[in-house]
Amino acid sequence: MDTLKRTAIVFALAAITLAFLAKSNFLTTKSSVDGLAPKAPQIEVDNPFTDQPLTMRELLDLAEASLQQVSKDVAGYTARFEKLETIATGETTELAEMQIKVQTRFREGLTNAPRRIYIRFTQPESIKGREVIWREDKYDQKMAVHETGFLLGLKTIWLDPSGLIAMQGQRHPVSELGIVKLTEQLISRGKKDIDNPNLTITVRDNYEFDGQPAKLVTVLRQQPAVEPGDYQKAEIVFDSANNLVLAFRSYLASDSSTNSMRLIESYAYHDLKLNADLSETDFDVLNPLYNFP
Repeated sequence: MDTLKRTAIVFALAAITLAFLAKSNFLTTKSSVDGLAPKAPQIEVDNPFTDQPLTMRELLDLAEASLQQVSKDVAGYTARFEKLETIATGETTELAEMQIKVQTRFREGLTNAPRRIYIRFTQPESIKGREVIWREDKYDQKMAVHETGFLLGLKTIWLDPSGLIAMQGQRHPVSELGIVKLTEQLISRGKKDIDNPNLTITVRDNYEFDGQPAKLVTVLRQQPAVEPGDYQKAEIVFDSANNLVLAFRSYLASDSSTNSMRLIESYAYHDLKLNADLSETDFDVLNPLYNFP
């Protein structure tokens, strides 16, 4: 290869890299600078029935039973995932929607099977069509990213999920996406509050989520949150049929009154199809149905 051709390739790769860095954040895009979230899918609705009190121990029992249910019955699933976050800069991301495929660590008789994730973004429009694959058992645990556009679409970008570029504008790495990780994180955080007398927890048993029976659990701190990034109010949705965590939202008091809240993070799993027929090919950049170059 002569010098001219080598120089052209170097410039082309540099252009692709710069275009990737210049584009919106990896998992979504920013939308505001005041920390106040744009309109998000609502969890709470008006309800004529009285919410029932719950203790943190009872909530932990509910979450631990949910994790146990996943370990026995959920090898994988597909879903429409919605995500909205306030990031470290105080900016709030646009609502991101993506179609996901997930294989959990609970499959093939194992509790530590390699986790696998495929993502295809459907909104916002600026990143529609972006694809991501991450898996523990291939690609050196790097995530493969296929962007849209002429230059970016020419090359698969390989990133460390916890690295600086991948984590730009994110609260969590892509490796933490999924119902199992969300449930484990809720259990871990709940254990820190097991003896906290300054919590009010309620459960609404006749709640609906995606038109299906569900439980809405609300946790409210009576005193300001102490830990950095911790919530003042949290809402958790469990589906009644399988006791799985389908949605989570948390808020921080925007002033001294807990009546005024700003969103910290919101995650919701819609159109959930448990134990969907997923194979190795669903998590392979060579899948002919995907657009990885």
